[in-house]
Amino acid sequence: MDAIKLLLADDDQLLASLLDFRLKKAGYNVKVCTDGKSVKKYLETERPDIIVSDIMMPYFSGLEITDYVRNELKLSVPIIILSSAGNEENVLSAFKLGANDFLSKPVSPAELLLRLQKELARI
Repeated sequence: MDAIKLLLADDDQLLASLLDFRLKKAGYNVKVCTDGKSVKKYLETERPDIIVSDIMMPYFSGLEITDYVRNELKLSVPIIILSSAGNEENVLSAFKLGANDFLSKPVSPAELLLRLQKELARI
């Protein structure tokens, strides 16, 4: 079986590289994008199996990316939103737009791996 293609979108390069390392170690094929524009460009040609996205990013936020994936691309790929802006409004917006799960920062890589497995088991 091919490795699961995971799109990781986060402008925090330190966190992105930590998660990238842990996810690759767990067997995922990871593509890291550090802003919303590069996420959209990647999605023009690629279809990840799952998306992990921060809310606050340059160009397009994680909420705009979720809306884009669900309403323009019409994809049902699982989306897990990460945010230090863990206010209730962002969480509710993320779920309304079609996110599958939400994790507050600082993110525990072990917890993220568990939630990824849970979402992928539903596919």
